[in-house]
Amino acid sequence: MSARHWLASFLDAQAAEAGAAKNTLQAYARDLTDFTGWLERGGKDAASAGQSDIEAYLVHCDAQGLARSTRARRLSAIKQLYRFAFDEGLRGDNPAIQIKGPGRDKRLPKTLDLAEVDRLLDAARTTGRSEADRLRNTCLMELLYATGMRVTELVSLPVSSCRGDPQMLLVRGKGGKERLVPMSPPARAALAAWLERRDADEEVAKVRGKPVSAFAFPSSGKAGHMTRNRFFLLVKEFAVTAGISPERVSPHTLRHAFATHLLAGGADLRTIQTMLGHADVGTTEIYTHVLEDRLRELVFDAHPLAQEERRKEAGSTSSDGQ
Repeated sequence: MSARHWLASFLDAQAAEAGAAKNTLQAYARDLTDFTGWLERGGKDAASAGQSDIEAYLVHCDAQGLARSTRARRLSAIKQLYRFAFDEGLRGDNPAIQIKGPGRDKRLPKTLDLAEVDRLLDAARTTGRSEADRLRNTCLMELLYATGMRVTELVSLPVSSCRGDPQMLLVRGKGGKERLVPMSPPARAALAAWLERRDADEEVAKVRGKPVSAFAFPSSGKAGHMTRNRFFLLVKEFAVTAGISPERVSPHTLRHAFATHLLAGGADLRTIQTMLGHADVGTTEIYTHVLEDRLRELVFDAHPLAQEERRKEAGSTSSDGQ
């Protein structure tokens, strides 16, 4: 079986058995196509490559200046490909099983403060060529910040899950896993206003013979709903209007702001993990940097030794004043 057939079979298995999402499958395809192409340029293929070849490819990726996270992701894809090949009997060994990855950079996620989020929300309310655009933009941003949804989850949100003024939204995340996320009153109000306008426009389109959309944010494009790229560009527009550098703002930045502000407000990691749809709480732990100041204040306010030290200081100040 050729490398191309290996890759096609692997992607089919990931889609059917693991329930991998479209974006995940595309990432696998890009990473593994780069790997197999590199092998072919060296006169080898996935079927004959050994551990030293995979390690040489990782060195090649490092020499290209690829980020540690990118190299880790590519190795993960390679490991899964060879695990699949071994399980399916395409190879009698797994040459990637003993290779350790470069790890991931533990960088703090970019986020925004509350004032900046307010400015972005205000910008969404005033950005758009028509009232319908402004209602849609307001709804998108309110939902994103209120729920912490991934951008794909947001733009492909089924309209059926939005009916009846829900206090919770049912979201289908990575791997087809569903979760419930609560909505704030402003998000519910924005959703109700947008649905009223959306439904009116859909009725007009229906009279003209156009099919009714199943999505909350319909589009005439192939996907049937607003694309990730379109929303990405919209968020950049909101940033410019809000006087914030567009380089600092993306849909994912709002997801980070949602988690960071919740944690700073007292929410626990497990709750935030559930709302973000993280499979592992370790992924959510990156947000714990916001706890440092709060923990420091907690120790200073509540620890008996700290309280005793403050009493001594107060007594000393009182004596000095007499």
